Amino acid sequence: MGQAIISANVFERLRVLIVDDNHHMINIVKTILRGFGIKHFFDARDAAEAFDVVRHDAIDLIIVDYHMDLLDGTDFIRLVRTADDSPNPFVPIVMLTAYSEKTKVMKSRDAGVSEFCCKPVTANELYKKVAGVINKPRAFVRSSGYFGPDRRRRKNPTYAGAERRKQAVEFVEPNHPTDY
Repeated sequence: MGQAIISANVFERLRVLIVDDNHHMINIVKTILRGFGIKHFFDARDAAEAFDVVRHDAIDLIIVDYHMDLLDGTDFIRLVRTADDSPNPFVPIVMLTAYSEKTKVMKSRDAGVSEFCCKPVTANELYKKVAGVINKPRAFVRSSGYFGPDRRRRKNPTYAGAERRKQAVEFVEPNHPTDY
């Protein structure tokens, strides 16, 4: 399967928020993203500061670390996805973290992350994640306990296992999708 290609023009227009409590990691991620042609950056050192940025600036993509003080990356994702004052609960969010245990990946998925990427990150891997959330965004699902991208990566109408959804879900489209 080939790698998705995004035109430089699309990257030039993206407004990216990087949330990490490590200033050096923010700079590394910015350097990688500049190599893709991204020019507009916002950064935050914690979830509260990041949510303030999301509320006051039009953000097209968020890259967030898992482990931060007070509120972690999954708490931040839940804020973006479900807070009453969240201006864009549909914004693509990439979790970029060194915490790659299965429990952390599942907690991030269940919070509503769009993609998960492990540190140390390569430019190629980050490109794949960013291109994926921009080129092929998944439909969003709303149920009693979850709002975020559809967690299923592939459709299997014959699946009847223990993980099969037992409750009704609503597939939701953004009111104002970002026009790339």
